Amino acid sequence: MNKLKTLKKRALITTVTTSLLLGALGSLNAHAVDFKELDSLTLNIKPMTIAKGIAVPWAIEPLPNGDLLITERSGTLYLLRKDSEALIKVTGLPKIDDNGQGGLLDLALHPDFANNQWLYLTYSSSEGDGEGSNTALMRAKLSNDHSQLLEPQQLYKGEHNSKKGQHYGSRIVFDNQNYVYFSIGDRGSRDVNPQDLSRDGGKIYRLHEDGKIPTDNPFVAQKNAKPAVWSYGHRNPQGMWFDQQTTTLWSHEHGPRGGDELNIIKPNTNYGWPVVSYGINYSGTSFTDLTDKPGMQAPVSQWTPSIAPSDMLMVTGDKYPQLKGKMLLASMKYAFISVLELADSKVVKQHKLLEGVGRIRSLAQGPDGTLYLGLDGQGIVRLDPK
Repeated sequence: MNKLKTLKKRALITTVTTSLLLGALGSLNAHAVDFKELDSLTLNIKPMTIAKGIAVPWAIEPLPNGDLLITERSGTLYLLRKDSEALIKVTGLPKIDDNGQGGLLDLALHPDFANNQWLYLTYSSSEGDGEGSNTALMRAKLSNDHSQLLEPQQLYKGEHNSKKGQHYGSRIVFDNQNYVYFSIGDRGSRDVNPQDLSRDGGKIYRLHEDGKIPTDNPFVAQKNAKPAVWSYGHRNPQGMWFDQQTTTLWSHEHGPRGGDELNIIKPNTNYGWPVVSYGINYSGTSFTDLTDKPGMQAPVSQWTPSIAPSDMLMVTGDKYPQLKGKMLLASMKYAFISVLELADSKVVKQHKLLEGVGRIRSLAQGPDGTLYLGLDGQGIVRLDPK
């Protein structure tokens, strides 16, 4: 009976907050967004498939010369040269544990890549104690022809390996001071990792570009805490973006059944998982009665029903005038891009774009502003203005 009351309460919360959203889009803090109610945005663009045969294109990283690097989650790093459809396998990868949601994950270029050639990668690694694997961050220099990884260096490896195949995260971003941030999901240990600062998992981390721990990280002086941790209480962050103009670190993460979150990431901040959540178990039962709690940061916005968010970016170029300055967030479950209009660190409006294009796993923006999508089971799509 108590579980039934809880589910009815959550249904009422979703109905009320969605009604508020539709009536007054100026305030979306912790409100539920029902994607079915969003308007579709029509742009004069044409999706063009430029590479096929990639089952799970976790990340796309455009290079300064127009080439693309693409991760296939099962463990292959591809090079797609400009104006070519031939995929070239890049050599020099570490041993990767292809396990469930684990594998070869995100990519990011160092901000000074043109001079130092450093490429950063996250992947699932079985190194360390215990059976299974956990998320690792490494860097390597990309050869001049972009076909080899040289001088590999592992910068961080999550401890407490697990044989569970879910929630590895992971995305990588740099801020305007060349600190590198990356995420590790809760690794399927909901009630163990996210709220425990002595354990990896359910965290976003901050490091110097060479992997050293910044002395001003929030938990450096706390006994038994992981000193690389920047924020905690996360479920599975699979999108991050650093806004250079506002110096804001954005992230989104998967809820379970409902409660996908958009967050602004701040140091020494607890994002609540699993103590607070707008979601419920996949079985339909409740695991918490709380959607907020003092000392735990509420999301900027949340999606109920879940859209299964993947990658995100802010459009900074002039190639798509209607999108400039807006945040793009991809949905895997319902195959569309959510276009977010932001003001004062809040979402003031949302639209759907390219509904039905496919299960969008990754987003990227080239040096010339061109947008790329990675579609599960399809390949890489370029958005060409007509």
